Amino acid sequence: MGGVVERTDLGRGDDPLIGRVLDGRYEVGQKIARGGMATVYQARDLRLDRTVAVKVMHSGLADDPEFVSRFEREARSAARLSHHNVVSVFDQGDDRGTLFLVMEYVPGLTLRDLIRKDAPMDPGKALELIEPVLAALAAAHGAGMIHRDVKPENVLLADDGRIKVADFGLARAVNAETQHTATGGVLIGTVSYLSPELVVDGKADARSDVYAVGVLLYEMLTGVKPHQADSPIQVAYKHVHEDVPAPSLREPALPAYVDALVARATARDRDLRPSDARVLLHQVRRVRQALDHGVVEDPELYADLMPGVRPIAEDTGEVTGELEREDRISILGADDVYDQDREVTTAMPPSGVATAVPPRPPQNLAHNQPPRVVPPPVVADEPRRFQQPKRSRRGLFLLIGVLVTALLVGISAWQLGRYTTTPSVISLSQSAAKAKITKAGLTFKLGKAEYSEKYTKGSVMDTDPAPGDKVSKGGTVTVILSLGPERHAVPTVRGKTLEEVQQLIADADLSLGEVTQAYSDLVDEGMVVTTDPKAGTLLKRDTAIDVVVSKGPKPIDITDWTGKSAKQAQKSLEKQGFKVTVDEQFDDTITKGKVISQTPNTGQGVKGDEITLVVSKGPELFAIPHVRGLRTNDARQKLEDAGFKVKVHHSSLFVGANYVVTVSPGEGTMVPKGTTVTINVV
Repeated sequence: MGGVVERTDLGRGDDPLIGRVLDGRYEVGQKIARGGMATVYQARDLRLDRTVAVKVMHSGLADDPEFVSRFEREARSAARLSHHNVVSVFDQGDDRGTLFLVMEYVPGLTLRDLIRKDAPMDPGKALELIEPVLAALAAAHGAGMIHRDVKPENVLLADDGRIKVADFGLARAVNAETQHTATGGVLIGTVSYLSPELVVDGKADARSDVYAVGVLLYEMLTGVKPHQADSPIQVAYKHVHEDVPAPSLREPALPAYVDALVARATARDRDLRPSDARVLLHQVRRVRQALDHGVVEDPELYADLMPGVRPIAEDTGEVTGELEREDRISILGADDVYDQDREVTTAMPPSGVATAVPPRPPQNLAHNQPPRVVPPPVVADEPRRFQQPKRSRRGLFLLIGVLVTALLVGISAWQLGRYTTTPSVISLSQSAAKAKITKAGLTFKLGKAEYSEKYTKGSVMDTDPAPGDKVSKGGTVTVILSLGPERHAVPTVRGKTLEEVQQLIADADLSLGEVTQAYSDLVDEGMVVTTDPKAGTLLKRDTAIDVVVSKGPKPIDITDWTGKSAKQAQKSLEKQGFKVTVDEQFDDTITKGKVISQTPNTGQGVKGDEITLVVSKGPELFAIPHVRGLRTNDARQKLEDAGFKVKVHHSSLFVGANYVVTVSPGEGTMVPKGTTVTINVV
């Protein structure tokens, strides 16, 4: 983690950052890691309600405006590196001078923890773990990025089995800044994993990451680092002058082609290494395939991987194992005593200075063979003789020294005359910056504009060379203008599938957040209902967008209204959203206006479903027929045929004629069938 020495709960202590809310959004929690350049905290994203990791730069770095500018640019580059094996960068900001980076929080262990626990590892397991590391680096190398600080602390092993590489871009940002210091440049890296070229001249490319992975693989296979010494400078010396030993010297059961793989990745001559992580990943897969098939020896694979034989270099200097002028080395955040198990990112001057690196010892034809020992010549004892004193050469040396000094002074004066200092135009408008650069005798060139959270649109956010750097008189200064804050609109997604929405969000340079489900009467099941934030909201790049997917209409419990008021039933069902159909019919037993039956009358439905109510109209009514004047038997027969019951009543004037004179209820009255009709006869 760019200087992280441990991944653990470091406690609150007196840290004023704990409990603080950065940028009004990130509530800082406990420390989880600490290093030479930054401290990492667990934090809560209050806006999206998720756990994140916040890396806060140490104040000494955050106070330098040029570092801040470069750091912001590198943070953007790291954020654009999208790969499942890379720790995602969500945000970057400056809260009242506190420079911070917001990253994906990966709960779990580091590869350092696993090495301490399980190393030496089985080669198959070691290669299985190193593959996702190389996949992450391959993505970076393909995008033109270099990690520069590959080490076990920067390989995170999540609790769910994912493997992620952290800290892309930070070491690069520090390098870009510190290489312009007055001391001639500072080399950032962790000493046990530094490639020889980084130690010698401070220059890195993809092969430097390859070297670090090779060292990492050696450590996983053996449980120890290949180069160990009492001080960082001695370890750096060994990287330059000693090959990484064959892992099989410690673990004899390892196949020779595994030794060859480590030797290829850690070749001191970078031209002999794989050109980038993509090539090394291919080689690792070849070796892993051989291991999976139980291949003990594979001469062809060994020959393909083993780097070429190097000639033995002539060397007459005495090798002591100590580098001169160790005071030129400083460790950022390290303890007074060098502890290789708690190694932090190291700052070292490139050793192009003659006194920085002792004479190179001889390299051997075979990989990892001990140095060839040449015994001193045997001199026979001779009688001591008077020796003529030699003429002093002190004067000659003084003369040479004066001449060399004069030459160096002349060269320095000539160099000084060729260069001038790049003027600072940060925050100026394009026209003001052009005028200032032109006035300094330099050529103004407009570079590709970039987004910036700090600088307003149209103002200068960076220059190349940076302000204060040397530039040839009449040279060109490339100016980078700010596009202002980078914002992207949340796309309209209603009614689309989740897959379509994922693509729309990605096309908008945003990221998919939490996916939840909710009932919707208007959007079909499985389709997206809405987003949070809403469509059209302008957000920073890679901001997470929460998505709500429809579960379809919400189910409604159906109440049985049989035997109850039809009016109340219809009103209640329609209020629930059902479509009610009413069918009326006569019923001799159910009171008029009550529900005879309901379909359906149990279970659940959704809004818009149809429910049919059969409502009673009461009994069916029939008119009493005309029977007055008919003889009693004829009237009885006619009424009974009409469905009525008949009761014969002799009137007070009954004389036996048996004719109907009155009817009760009266003729034409509407009554239900079965009603008793009384006929009065005389």
